[in-house]
Amino acid sequence: MSYLLQNRRVEIINWGLKPYKSAWEEQEQIFNKVVAAKLQNRQNETSLATPNYLVFCEHPPVYTLGKSGSMENLLLNEYELKSRDIEFFKINRGGDITFHGPGQIVMYPIFDLENFFTDIHKYLRFLEEAVINLLNNYGIDAGRYPGYTGVWIEPEGANARKICAMGVKCSRWVSMHGIALNVNTDLDYFKHIIPCGIDDKAVTSMQEELGKSVDIETVRQKLSDCVLEVFEGNKI
Repeated sequence: MSYLLQNRRVEIINWGLKPYKSAWEEQEQIFNKVVAAKLQNRQNETSLATPNYLVFCEHPPVYTLGKSGSMENLLLNEYELKSRDIEFFKINRGGDITFHGPGQIVMYPIFDLENFFTDIHKYLRFLEEAVINLLNNYGIDAGRYPGYTGVWIEPEGANARKICAMGVKCSRWVSMHGIALNVNTDLDYFKHIIPCGIDDKAVTSMQEELGKSVDIETVRQKLSDCVLEVFEGNKI
């Protein structure tokens, strides 16, 4: 008996501006709920559908370091972080160090990938594809940088610059963490880290590329649509 009824419905959640620690804890709660539902299905040999969530938010200024990252890529000490009112967390996603702050869209897909496909590399490429499609809609020519995750501008050129960072966790085929897209982000914050551990590439934003600020709520709605389109999902 199959334990899973495939479900591609996705519940969209917008937390607005939320401190990183609170968002991390709420992510964990949702993630644990989905995993528990899968384990219950297996135990009872049932085929109840498991849910999928697409969570959006912004964070107050914070640096996060993934489990494979290096503290050497944080260029501020504890006192300097506090004086600038920037939080710092070591977290359980992949990837190195990155920045989250106002003007940046953070997106956390908490998907049961067995509702879609069981291929983590394909999952990462699909997330990138959604962002690339979104940026193309704004007239920003974006793509992938060979050997790195995330979305880049002029990835093949001497002026390659990253506009969207990515770091995920997946357990029992349930995903958490996700992407950070720079919309109207203050890029000065990136001067105090070596973003993603890459010391010879710049960071950019939609505002920087377009020469004007962008309505972040409109971007969020369009990104949601792009994700659903790529994953062939249906919004609840």
